[in-house]
Amino acid sequence: MFGALYTDIFRGLPVILVIYLVGFGVPGLGLPRPWNSPYIWGSLALILVYAAYVAEVIRSGIDSIHQSQRSAAASLGLSEGDTMRFVVLPQAVRNVAPANMNLFIALQKDVALLSFIGPVEIFRQAGVYKSLMANFTPYVGAALIFLAITIPATRYADYLLHKQRRRQR
Repeated sequence: MFGALYTDIFRGLPVILVIYLVGFGVPGLGLPRPWNSPYIWGSLALILVYAAYVAEVIRSGIDSIHQSQRSAAASLGLSEGDTMRFVVLPQAVRNVAPANMNLFIALQKDVALLSFIGPVEIFRQAGVYKSLMANFTPYVGAALIFLAITIPATRYADYLLHKQRRRQR
């Protein structure tokens, strides 16, 4: 019940709204200085949102494992916990690796949204340099840095998907 409510809420809210609510709302509580950091609250906001997405991906991976696997484990005398740990989860995690890599790539790009609550990251820094130099070249540089990170990660996700398909044949 709690898990379903959690995933429904955090998958239903836009990432930027969660960043604003956590990034501005929690520091407004007046916590002591070390805990009043936009880095901490921005990270927490992204963790809350992406944990909900990863939970759904893992759930779909678990659901993709055929019931016969659970029946075979039960016939061997494995408990439900051992069946999940030794039979279902290893297969499920392998099945959802490409989807989780895609979420990882999306997370890398969504880090730029944290600039709205204060932390200086590459997108905001590019805006500063754009204002100083009066041209848009820093945005091109920021785009190239994002591409340098996301393209290899995307190719790795494709490699994992290809490896999974080859193993299933």
